[in-house]
Amino acid sequence: MTKSSKIRFKINSRQLLLLYSFGLSLFLSSCVTHDELLNFNRGPEFPTAPEAIQNLPQLTIQPDDLLSIRIKALDPIAAMPFNIDPEGMNMQMMGGGGMRPLIGYLVDREGAIDMPILGEIKVLGRTTDEVRQVVLEKLEPFLNNPVVSVRFLNFRITVLGEVLQPGTFFVANERVTVLDMLGQAGDITPYGNRTNILVIREEDGQREFGRLNIQERDIFKSPYFYLQQNDVIYVEPLEVRTASIRDQSTRILPWLSAITALTTLALTLSNI
Repeated sequence: MTKSSKIRFKINSRQLLLLYSFGLSLFLSSCVTHDELLNFNRGPEFPTAPEAIQNLPQLTIQPDDLLSIRIKALDPIAAMPFNIDPEGMNMQMMGGGGMRPLIGYLVDREGAIDMPILGEIKVLGRTTDEVRQVVLEKLEPFLNNPVVSVRFLNFRITVLGEVLQPGTFFVANERVTVLDMLGQAGDITPYGNRTNILVIREEDGQREFGRLNIQERDIFKSPYFYLQQNDVIYVEPLEVRTASIRDQSTRILPWLSAITALTTLALTLSNI
């Protein structure tokens, strides 16, 4: 190979690298914008002073909820007949949407549970704190200074759509937000629409639908910011996402156009 040919090869390689970089930038320019990836970037600025939380929900018990009711006393043997599961058998939820077998009280369609010795207790529409007080009152003839804990066992949220890890997640805490669950699901993908997140909720025999825009700073005031048991979150895709998977020809068309343009330009430069 002559010296002149080596120089020509180096120049053409650098030209081709620049051309491919230029073509790639053109292709990426049609993808998601920086503004579409931001959260809390629209609306009035956040207040500088702390604000009281005004929409913190009081979760109420619904049919088909599964409740854990644990009763303890100074005399463990005396408290044992009031519990349906042995000590320590009330297993915890696992992360990542899985769970171990749980033992609890299933709320029937009439909103009642049936406890050992205490009998039927109406729990429909009550909070866990209210149920705790009812159980304490019923225990007065039997136990001295009992301790009662009540919580949900099947508090689950389903997250679908443009998130990294869609699925159903079991939550131990009654206070959970849409941001908590999006974090559990690995966050929204770059192709998720952050301005129109759907929340599907069933309560008191009715189904309702709410919309959230997590780019708005007033999202914290939405009645759907705090979630309830069995809520479903759906993150819809952006239009650029649906266009990219519509069909195979549509997916490869931008690349074919870029390759054709680059090849034509490379041949033109090589003849200069």
